[in-house]
Amino acid sequence: MIGVHTFESYLVEKTAYIEQRLLPALEQQGVPENLYESMKYSLMAGGKRLRPMLVLAVLEALDKPLERGVAFAAALEMIHTYSLIHDDLPAMDDDDLRRGKPTNHKVFGEATAILAGDALLTRAFGYIAEAYMDRADVSAATTVKLIAELGKRAGATGMVGGQMADIEGESKRLNLDQLEFIHRHKTGDLLIAALRGGGYLAEASEEQMEALTRYGVCIGLAFQIQDDILNVEGDAQELGKAVGSDADREKATYPSLLGLAESKARLDELIAEAKAALADAGIENSALSPLADYVRDRNK
Repeated sequence: MIGVHTFESYLVEKTAYIEQRLLPALEQQGVPENLYESMKYSLMAGGKRLRPMLVLAVLEALDKPLERGVAFAAALEMIHTYSLIHDDLPAMDDDDLRRGKPTNHKVFGEATAILAGDALLTRAFGYIAEAYMDRADVSAATTVKLIAELGKRAGATGMVGGQMADIEGESKRLNLDQLEFIHRHKTGDLLIAALRGGGYLAEASEEQMEALTRYGVCIGLAFQIQDDILNVEGDAQELGKAVGSDADREKATYPSLLGLAESKARLDELIAEAKAALADAGIENSALSPLADYVRDRNK
């Protein structure tokens, strides 16, 4: 089992590994310069890199080479980045800051930001196909599964559907089931895509795939609960965005529905459930267990 201090080193090492591979994945001939700079600005703006890290952690847990997951991990981060660019737009959350920096539309203008998001989304699918086309260790069937999984989890039945439910929920009072529906899709589905994609690439068994999916559901909800908690009692400078904005907008959150203490208790329950899912499939002795703790304990 990876200890706390060892895991901190693991995060630094894996984040650096991922960062080095993002920009090469973005390179294409013939992209207009301003569009490329807008895509690059948000993709390379830092962040936790949790989704690509989950891909790598699954491959490690199942004793497969990390390099096999690089293209899928980069594609996931492109899709996550596109979603952030679009979330920040005036028609959506209308945010000025992301990761402590001006949001994409504040730097490049709204039209370019929209197109940068579109370009990152479409590049992600093309890059998966290109990267795995000639690999002997990844079959064509696996590549198709990766593309199908990502399309399902990122699209109208997944992340985008969750965002739609979130927008519709702003005009009514949500209950806990409705809130969890939003976050299972808006946040959780892309995390599940990372885990299941890693599972496909690692040739996981059906039991292991089911456990990875359960783990993803749990950490997806846990991630959002911690986000909600940080919006109440986090540090704005550490977060790189305003604290208290959810309450100002009267937005439904776990603390607003459950209270802070019960939200923290629910967070702990979900992390325990995530670890139990791994144990059931015999893959608990990996970075995935401390990664679950990281989702709960992070301060940004």
